[in-house]
Amino acid sequence: MKLSRFARALFFPALFLITSAASAELRLPKLWSDHAVIQRDRPIHVWGWADVGERVTATLRGSNGGAGETASATTDSLGHWSLFLAPRPAGGGAYTLTVSGSNTITVNDLLVGDVWLASGQSNMEMPLLGFPGSAVLNNGPEEIKAANHPEIRLLHEPKRFSYFPMQDQEATWEICTPETAASFSSVAYFFAREIQHDQKVPIGVVEADWGGTPAESWTSLDTLGNDAGLMPVFAARAAEMDKQADVEAIKARYAREDAAANAAGRAPEQHPWQPPVEPWAAASLYNGMIAPVTPLAIRGVIWYQGEANTDLERAPLYHRLFSSMIGDWRRQFAQGDFPFLYAQISSYKASPEEYWGMLRDAQRRTLAVTNTAMAVTLDVGDRENVHPADKQTVGHRLALAARALSYGEDVRHSGPLFRQATTESGGMRVYFTAADGKLTARGGTLEGFEVAGEDRQFVPATAKIDPDGASVTVTSSQVTTPAYVRYAWPNAPDATLMDGSGLPVSTFTSEAVPAH
Repeated sequence: MKLSRFARALFFPALFLITSAASAELRLPKLWSDHAVIQRDRPIHVWGWADVGERVTATLRGSNGGAGETASATTDSLGHWSLFLAPRPAGGGAYTLTVSGSNTITVNDLLVGDVWLASGQSNMEMPLLGFPGSAVLNNGPEEIKAANHPEIRLLHEPKRFSYFPMQDQEATWEICTPETAASFSSVAYFFAREIQHDQKVPIGVVEADWGGTPAESWTSLDTLGNDAGLMPVFAARAAEMDKQADVEAIKARYAREDAAANAAGRAPEQHPWQPPVEPWAAASLYNGMIAPVTPLAIRGVIWYQGEANTDLERAPLYHRLFSSMIGDWRRQFAQGDFPFLYAQISSYKASPEEYWGMLRDAQRRTLAVTNTAMAVTLDVGDRENVHPADKQTVGHRLALAARALSYGEDVRHSGPLFRQATTESGGMRVYFTAADGKLTARGGTLEGFEVAGEDRQFVPATAKIDPDGASVTVTSSQVTTPAYVRYAWPNAPDATLMDGSGLPVSTFTSEAVPAH
């Protein structure tokens, strides 16, 4: 019998669940592999599968030997078992986990430290090696050569989508070496390197990302389906499915054209990007790549995504969707409001049908969600390449956010943020939080501001930093009675406002609901 692609996606995972429950062999998820990092100061969750009714015992021993700590559990009617061991502080050398039932599993070289989940689309995915032919990393070869960090451990999930939540994934932990780091997320690597150096504890990073994917594919159906305001997500999905036949035909035509060019000795033309349909489906990547790691204790999340949500159908919904996704992950992990740190999308000369300013502003508004922080990247973007080469700065700014929010350090992690705009003397005065009297303009020229009247027809404006160094006055001869002001709104803006430490100001608009 030949199954359709949709039927295979439903049938084979279901078969996996049935057969795993029926199997008598004791099994651990691949998250529990040699070289893993155990989250410090949290109950240590160990789980897996065995025969129904089987008694399973787990023992964690330190490098100094001894009896260790032991806990037991009995599998349920589906063959699942779950137990917890007492929290451990960071350090203590390498640990060994032994799990026994009908058979025995030993997991070696376990370190206790902090575990971070890194997710998003291609700017999170871009490895130290870069994307051959399209994007390179600043000082990539030197960074790879120096990537020997035995106390940093990496787990890189393979790309996988699913129509319902999966229970396991296929990757195992590896020690950070030049060979393993080369193909790992550069942003996540630079983040981990700085945190490990700063905190002096082992750091584990789980990378789960997929280039070109929208936020709704990383959000569970529980959350999407329970919010009527997110129903447009499903309408967009239906439209994409309708286009699938066209997409496949286009890809086939491109393949024929490339073959003809190669046969004629010509370089193939560059074709417009066509989104992958299945990974764009609502909840498909949550199901395939996030659900399997939700039983894992983590310190927090770093996230770099948004470019795939910049079209007009998606951008106005992003603040609600992204805020919902953060709450969704926190509920699914059931570990409280852990830090959720994200990189704001950068500046790029995208198509006129994309609204990068609106998306950046939606990310800024998402800071209203508790225990979140945003790394602004406007100043390190590349208007000609959607994958900027400077991932070191992005990783550093996310690490600053972690040091402030998660580790309680007194470090400045954010540039000034829009607070309020008032009208005065034919112009507008813009106030910022955390400006501390140190607003300045990169290169000495302040650029990036626009004003509009009640008609919301924005025009470029002249801006100057006020003597107090904490506010900006914005005027335009074309708008005698301004009502709104915005900053860094074009896809690739000339935006130069920053604080004295060099952290840039985020895109913003004073509108309650941004105009297109």
